Amino acid sequence: MKTEVKCSGCGRVSITEVPQVINVGDNPELKEKVISGELFIYECPSCGHRELLEYNLLYHDPDAGLLVCVSDRDMSVEGMQGYTGRLVSDAGSLIEKIKIFDAGLDDVVMELCKYVTAQELGKDVSLRFLNMTGADHEITLAYPDKGQMQMVQIGFNVYEDCAGIVNRNPVLKEAAAGFIRVDQEWLYKFMK
Repeated sequence: MKTEVKCSGCGRVSITEVPQVINVGDNPELKEKVISGELFIYECPSCGHRELLEYNLLYHDPDAGLLVCVSDRDMSVEGMQGYTGRLVSDAGSLIEKIKIFDAGLDDVVMELCKYVTAQELGKDVSLRFLNMTGADHEITLAYPDKGQMQMVQIGFNVYEDCAGIVNRNPVLKEAAAGFIRVDQEWLYKFMK
């Protein structure tokens, strides 16, 4: 889809192409461009200024059975058997969802991990999943603080404990079915 962009550097208006649907089954090379954020960067042809573009996008990974839609509007989709559907509001949240599912993790459990970790830190921070590494499957989360990204590593045992809590509370899993937004705001509804 063609869209009009006004450069915040020089003010020039130009037309650029933005995708509406990314199917990484058909175009696997696009997955890395999504994860790196490259797909969301606009470079002004006049001055070379680079900036983040926010636009609606449907990300489809048929091998993982994953549909993620970047949109501020809620929506419903029929016939999603075999798929996990998620709504996110921005490119950063899309990237995080892809990384969580690529690591073989459950995003409902991960949201609970982030909640527990923020409580342990004693800070009101918005944590993001970065990766899971090493033989012990250590999970790295990040949050902004005074213009710097801070990293927090948690053991896989935290994830396992949170998975146990989710499994003992089937209402969480039931509420995550369909094409919905699973984030901290969603989780807080169950923490009352």
